[in-house]
Amino acid sequence: MRKSLFTRYVTVFMLIIFIAFSILSLVLGSNMSITMLDNMSKTCGDTAENVSHLIETILKPESAEAFNQTMSAEKDKFAIYIQHVAEISDNVRIFVIDRDGNILLSGNKYETGTFASSGIDGKALESLRSGIEIKGYDNMNGALTDRFLYCGAPILTEAGDEAVGAVFACSSADGLNAMIGSMIKTMLLTSLWVFLAALVAVYFLSERVIGPLKDMSRAAKSYATGNFDIRIPVRGNDEVAELASAFNQMATGLQNLENMRSSFLANVSHDLKTPMTTISGFIDAIISGAIPQENVNEYLERIKSEVLRLSRLVRQLLDLSRIQAGDRKFEPTVFDICETARQIVLSFEQKIDEKKLDVEFNCDEERMKVVADKDAIHQILYNLCDNAVKFSKDGGKYRLDITQKDKKIHVSVYNEGQGIMSEDLPFIFERFYKSDKSRGLDKTGVGLGLYIAKTIIDAHGESIVARSEYGKYCQFEFTLQCADNKRAFIDKTAPKD
Repeated sequence: MRKSLFTRYVTVFMLIIFIAFSILSLVLGSNMSITMLDNMSKTCGDTAENVSHLIETILKPESAEAFNQTMSAEKDKFAIYIQHVAEISDNVRIFVIDRDGNILLSGNKYETGTFASSGIDGKALESLRSGIEIKGYDNMNGALTDRFLYCGAPILTEAGDEAVGAVFACSSADGLNAMIGSMIKTMLLTSLWVFLAALVAVYFLSERVIGPLKDMSRAAKSYATGNFDIRIPVRGNDEVAELASAFNQMATGLQNLENMRSSFLANVSHDLKTPMTTISGFIDAIISGAIPQENVNEYLERIKSEVLRLSRLVRQLLDLSRIQAGDRKFEPTVFDICETARQIVLSFEQKIDEKKLDVEFNCDEERMKVVADKDAIHQILYNLCDNAVKFSKDGGKYRLDITQKDKKIHVSVYNEGQGIMSEDLPFIFERFYKSDKSRGLDKTGVGLGLYIAKTIIDAHGESIVARSEYGKYCQFEFTLQCADNKRAFIDKTAPKD
């Protein structure tokens, strides 16, 4: 069964918390146990040493026999002191024993007996006989019936050359076990609350991250069906919000592209159908004799015009196909851009006269050589000049300027007319885009000319820009390399290995 991202996210997060708290519990429990054992050991050791030192100071025993006799005689006196020390030492159990392990005196309600039967008779008693302090952690039988920590201090003769007995101080581990148990319960309860709080936090956090991903998944499925209307809600300003915003921008771009493609198909269908219908009608009329013989040439000229119109459309479609496939190559040559511009302007003489345009042609010099693909630049400039004439108002200014700035040739085509609306200006170089969507002025274009021009200029490593004020003017300007900088163009257009 496939696990969701949310399930895996929560599982991993909970596992990390569980492992972290387990390690923390082990470390704290171990450190706490060691600290408490050290404190208990120090208390027992100090108590045993203090009682041993007191007995040595008071009795000053000369031998084991003398020590046993004196302790029996002074038992009551020492019993009161031992009981007092046991009470103020957090109920430490104190035993005074002889060399054979017999209990001579005890405190804290323990009767006398044979301490050797407690399980501390082996190495511990041998060490005490040798005058060595001992400590341990064992399970006593008889007088003490639970686990305990013990410390022993020998009682030496006045000369200090023999151990005549020993003092044992013992502390039960009940308090330690109870405290560790309480700590474990507290940590378990704390871990449970932290788990619950973390679960809630992870739920909302993962929902904050995964929610937009689910929305994007649903939106992507909708986009696959051609519906680009769905948008992802953008909340906050973090990475998820940036992703949602980028996703919405992508959807908007796809929607715009789809709209332009639809418009393109409609335009192409119209532009193919109209001239073919016109050509077919005129040819049928000529063949049937419906057109007088003296008017045949006129109608043949119209057929030629429509054929050229179809040729331009097919050429643009082929250019688009080659550009998208990356098959169009550019060959740099040196040519006079001023002469090319003059020829193009002259080719529009009839159209210019029909609109009575005020033409200006300005060049910084008579001849200005550039290095570029001549045919491609001719195509761009012809398209820009054609658009300028087409969209100029009657009697408006029509100007072509060629200037040089910092080893760059700037070619500008300006016309007075309707211009381009500000909201359309950022998109005019996109493929299939037509600012004249009503086809009121542009009845022959399909929105590819400027896209192809931009692609060609980009391939040359140059730039093209459009400026316009709606209802007043429109201006297109692109740059080319001067002929003395031919190496730069060749480097930019050379195929990469």
